Amino acid sequence: FRMAHWLVKSEPSAYSWEQFVQEGRTCWSGVRNYAARLHLRNMKKGDEVFFYHSNEGTDIVGIAKVIKEHYQDPTTADERWVAVDIMPVKKLKQSVPLDQIKKDKRLSGMALVRIGRLSVQPVTDNEWTAVLELAGEK
Repeated sequence: FRMAHWLVKSEPSAYSWEQFVQEGRTCWSGVRNYAARLHLRNMKKGDEVFFYHSNEGTDIVGIAKVIKEHYQDPTTADERWVAVDIMPVKKLKQSVPLDQIKKDKRLSGMALVRIGRLSVQPVTDNEWTAVLELAGEK
């Protein structure tokens, strides 16, 4: 059994990595996209997650992990929507900007490049390793 990898997006003005670290954990709620919901449902406790700042900055800034698997999203009464809890693990040595990701041939198939709007997305093992290399973590 191996852990899956994911990427979640947040606008720093709405919820930044710094705020996340300060809180120590968060409920990842408010997702209203069917594909993203499917990914939330597939997240397992212990899975690693890239934290991506979108709109301002557009870069992967840190690594989080799933600490509670999907449950009813507390921001809506509609039980079809789910949330997960995640906690920060570490800030990347260097954040990895989207334009660098787009230039890297190893990452051309990454969901971040292909379906940029998706707020929760899977990351393959090879993509995970490549991003860590770009971040100076390997």
